[in-house]
Amino acid sequence: MSAPSSSSTLYPPTEPLPVLATRPPWRHTLIALSVPNFRLFTATNLVAMTAGWMQRVAQDWLVLQLTHSVADVGITVAMQFAPMLLFGLFGGVIVDRYSKRALMMLTQASFALLSGVLAALTLAGVVQAWHIWVIAFVVGLVTVIDNPARQVFVTEIVGQEHLRNAISVNSSVFQLGGMIGPALSGILLVAVGAGWSFGINGIACAAVVVTLGFLRVSELHRMPAVPPSKGQLQEGLRYAIRKPTIIVPVVLVAFFSVFALTMPVLLSAFASDVYHVGAGGYGVFNSMVAIGALTGALLSTRRAVVRLRTIVGGVGITGLLLVLAGAAPMIAPFALILVAVGMAQLLFQTASNSLVQMSSNIGIRGRVMSLYVLVLLGGQAIGGPVMGQIVDRFGAHVGMVVAGGVPAIAAAVIAVVLARRGGLHLEVRLRHHLPLPTIVGQH
Repeated sequence: MSAPSSSSTLYPPTEPLPVLATRPPWRHTLIALSVPNFRLFTATNLVAMTAGWMQRVAQDWLVLQLTHSVADVGITVAMQFAPMLLFGLFGGVIVDRYSKRALMMLTQASFALLSGVLAALTLAGVVQAWHIWVIAFVVGLVTVIDNPARQVFVTEIVGQEHLRNAISVNSSVFQLGGMIGPALSGILLVAVGAGWSFGINGIACAAVVVTLGFLRVSELHRMPAVPPSKGQLQEGLRYAIRKPTIIVPVVLVAFFSVFALTMPVLLSAFASDVYHVGAGGYGVFNSMVAIGALTGALLSTRRAVVRLRTIVGGVGITGLLLVLAGAAPMIAPFALILVAVGMAQLLFQTASNSLVQMSSNIGIRGRVMSLYVLVLLGGQAIGGPVMGQIVDRFGAHVGMVVAGGVPAIAAAVIAVVLARRGGLHLEVRLRHHLPLPTIVGQH
């Protein structure tokens, strides 16, 4: 697909999307790690992701302890992601203009400082909910630049050839951190309180800054900086809207983000009000989601083709699994369904991230990814308080059903729209002698 005509002098036509005829061999499952810079970056990233999950779990649980309100946990989520909703698109303009590596060094240093302040307040015993909200908001402001810079910097590290695999590896690392971090945070919350989780995250962010300094700059696939000019923000939006392989994933991720990515709100309610398992159980619930997500991330490295149907079907399936979780009568099936939720969610999120990046020209990718990150993170700023209010008024079970039901309905509607446009159709195929409906078409 080509860039819009207004951009044709600045950006060459998008390269054809790489489509593999067969699954990659097993020895190529983690082929992106053959790049030395990516190995170093990934090793430190695993520590940082683990520590980041520790802080997020500790932060949400601390607010619940201080206020005894699930709605206030929703406010915490909103404060952290509201800056992305308000300023996210400007972050993409900045990322396209400046060195991604330098921007990440600045943002990670800022995260380290903010975590240190939160740790000091908590360990001193003077922390209040409003302190957490203010720091969460400032963290969100830094994330406006950090997240799109991180997304695009992966391309600079590995190049186009291994980009899809690198995205899957990054997702695996994030989810491995999500599996380890909540469990460690739950142990620390019970043993010594939340303050140590914040301190560990500060140290981990500082380690990322050091690692970025040690990368071999000569081996990076540096992207040329886009010179400042008027209308760059609108140009990025027009570019994204005109490409179905960008705008459809963005719309679906927006629905999923607002309703289904508010898991801290929902799981804290199930841990405290439904199953009465406390901070340790809250950490375990988060880890169950992460176990499934890690499995999904590893499976995504084996995916031969990335298509719109993968994303449409993935959102629908994940939504239905959340509805099942909301209807689960006991803790054991609830926990098992969380594993399935994590796996299905990660498979479609990795596919959507890959498809959006591979559909974007290099020179405009920062702005495209800022739109993607805006709906992915900014949607949670809306969804956090909304889902918190639903849980407080109608209970955790109803909240989980709403969290899954709305994205599932959105996926069904978009599937019908694409089918009418000739992009998708439904077939019934026999597999293992069972008739299974399958969405086909639309590369």
